[in-house]
Amino acid sequence: MQLALFDLDYTLLPIDSDYEWARFLVRRGVLDGEHYERENDRFFKQYKDGSLDIFEFLAFQLAPLASHPRATLDAWHQAYMGEVILPRITPAARELVDRHRTQGDLIALVTATNSFVTAPIARVFGIEHLVATGIEERDGQFTGKPHGTPAFREGKIARTNEWLGSIGRSWKDFDRSWFYSDSRNDLPLLEQVTHPVATNPDAVLKETAIERGWPVLNLFEGAA
Repeated sequence: MQLALFDLDYTLLPIDSDYEWARFLVRRGVLDGEHYERENDRFFKQYKDGSLDIFEFLAFQLAPLASHPRATLDAWHQAYMGEVILPRITPAARELVDRHRTQGDLIALVTATNSFVTAPIARVFGIEHLVATGIEERDGQFTGKPHGTPAFREGKIARTNEWLGSIGRSWKDFDRSWFYSDSRNDLPLLEQVTHPVATNPDAVLKETAIERGWPVLNLFEGAA
């Protein structure tokens, strides 16, 4: 058994699931459109250029989860999956995950996006293990605060280490390990594995991949 790790946004999906979740709530009238779109765009640009303060972002992005009952959030998320996520999953992305599953690899989705947004997406891909930014809960409701180390930049390594330990594994158990990602923010985990794959990479990651001889993969030609 080998290890295969996948980023989510712009890696397995041609969209940012967190960003699109907020836009979905704006369309539903749950959030103030003008304010939220402005702030969401600001954080999204910071993420893309590598300057995002993850704690500032999480304070903003998780706040709506604390403002509504869990049953309401779950109902919205089900609609979000049907309207936004499922139509954006490409055959190439499914085939990539399935190839590692067929090989018998241990597979995990490793994403900075919070676990509420991403857990149903992981299930759709048939990925059992999710390493995502956690959300604090109290009496079955979200508090709007992160729980544990955010799975962002070096935090992805820390959270992956925690997950491996929780299932009685460590990096030394695997002769080969893959991580598929689009983002410069994921360079720490890409450098950790034996087989880094720049997947639909941003400009900085693509340049780095070419310099280091890493494979470059494009899953989204023609995807909306």
